[in-house]
Amino acid sequence: MNLVEIACDESGYEGEKLVGGVTDVFAHAAIALDRAAAAACVAELRERIRSPATEYKANHVLRSKHRPVLLWLLGSSGPLLGQAQVQLIDKAYFLVTQLTGQLIGEPAGDLYLAGRGTGGWEEFLEAGNDFLRSRDDVERFYSALDRLEYEDPTVKALEKSRPQAEALVQQDPPVIPPLDPLMRAIARAVEHWAEGSRWVAIAHDRQTTLSPERIAQLQAGTALARLELVHSFTDPRIQVADFLAGVARKIASDQLKGEDDVELTALIRPYVDPRSVWSDPASRQRLVW
Repeated sequence: MNLVEIACDESGYEGEKLVGGVTDVFAHAAIALDRAAAAACVAELRERIRSPATEYKANHVLRSKHRPVLLWLLGSSGPLLGQAQVQLIDKAYFLVTQLTGQLIGEPAGDLYLAGRGTGGWEEFLEAGNDFLRSRDDVERFYSALDRLEYEDPTVKALEKSRPQAEALVQQDPPVIPPLDPLMRAIARAVEHWAEGSRWVAIAHDRQTTLSPERIAQLQAGTALARLELVHSFTDPRIQVADFLAGVARKIASDQLKGEDDVELTALIRPYVDPRSVWSDPASRQRLVW
């Protein structure tokens, strides 16, 4: 079997809660370093940072005083370039794509780009998140939609989609929740690393949502040979994936807030999967993955 082994970790994961939480971006990193290379990377970080912490996390390299270390880690002289992939998900945009996709079968780009910041937008997002997550409270969602102070063809189509919403409520929930960004990111990591007819084995930081049932579902019809859950403290590959996921999430979140760090954006761009769930870069000048 032509097998590639990768290690994965995430940053910003709050399950199916996509709005109103702590983070606005979800990041999932997958690295193809072997244990020896990952251990050497962690040892080099320790040598450069010199923190007494038992286990290093992304916040160590994100501190301003350690910026040279971060530039090394992401740059051409570091160990990750060409050996890592990051899936970025703008949570609010992901939610809007799920709402429009499931209710009217249309893309969400125009609604997300134009609707943000208008009156009732946050209420619309929260009601939509609760509706798709619990498959309940249809009335609240359409009331919030009615109060949205923005109107375009997508909004008008959503206003007529109550029959589809009622039908969705009656369906059995899928094994893999459509709002869960972690499942989508793992599936995409498998696709990315399976290029060239390879099978993929994943060592993933422990997550309670990765039940045996969901892992089996992820394997169905894909090149995922196995997925095992490991503790980051015991596997340096997971620690390196944690660094990359946390750094990528912070850079992307800063962009969403209009606080783009041009140097870091340029360095992280080669790692970002072009199929990340991000809005049209042609319409968002600062978000150019």
